[in-house]
Amino acid sequence: MANIRIEGAITAMVTPFTPSGELDLDGLKRNVRFQVESGISGLVPLGTTGESPTISDAEREAVIKTVVAAAGGKVPVIVGTGTNSTEHSIELSRQAEELGADAVLVVSPYYNKPTQEGLYRHFKAIAESIGIPVVVYNIQGRTGVNIETSTLARLAQVPNIIAVKEASGNLAQMMDVLEQLPKTFSVVSGDDNLTLPLMALGGRGVISVVSNLLPRQVSDLCAAASRGDFSTARKIHFELLPIFKAAFIETNPIPIKAAMGIAGLPSGPVRLPLCEMQPANLEKLKAVLGKMRLVK
Repeated sequence: MANIRIEGAITAMVTPFTPSGELDLDGLKRNVRFQVESGISGLVPLGTTGESPTISDAEREAVIKTVVAAAGGKVPVIVGTGTNSTEHSIELSRQAEELGADAVLVVSPYYNKPTQEGLYRHFKAIAESIGIPVVVYNIQGRTGVNIETSTLARLAQVPNIIAVKEASGNLAQMMDVLEQLPKTFSVVSGDDNLTLPLMALGGRGVISVVSNLLPRQVSDLCAAASRGDFSTARKIHFELLPIFKAAFIETNPIPIKAAMGIAGLPSGPVRLPLCEMQPANLEKLKAVLGKMRLVK
């Protein structure tokens, strides 16, 4: 897909499993069709929401092939390929490119806490190893390291690094990024509840968890904000705010997979070390879904 644009509502897809914990590829196809038919702007398999740390390399191949085939070129497929090993991230990025991905999403290395220079070299090495675009993923809460604006500005000079998924939770930093980076560089939210404020400041959209469940509504929110209709965007934002909050009442993707199961969408269990929701939190989630008439 030439001239890919990272904008609008892009879904960070769950990886559905069978009750016994195997890949549910038929369920994955159903989810892709549901997303495309609901007007989503892109799909991200094998990110955090897709439980990438517990997906084997053989399973990765099956997931990528399934999503690419089911999407049928109607929306871009941006595959999560980041690890805390530059060499392995390059291998996974090359695999994604060979299997038809339109771009890759690369999270900051976690646990080993590289310096800003190390971050720059990591992302640059990955970008230079493939011919498809790279979306940088900044999420300090999961990785232990923040990609500073000056580092991101350097990365934006690498020809095929085209966007950042900003999940730092720091609006001040996001404002700096939007002000200082080239306008051709796309900044999207990595937090559903910050989509509207980020877009009001010039962001292009969101890589969303909640759109697994409500793709049409999240798409409508982004479309309204994109055209400057902030009255409509605010209305949708506040309608969705209860599920934005409930989806993160426990570690993602535990709540969204539970919500999808309750709503009749393929999801299945999570894999250890994640586990099912605590009963009290599950009841809170069910209450929100009930008010939104999403309980099957």
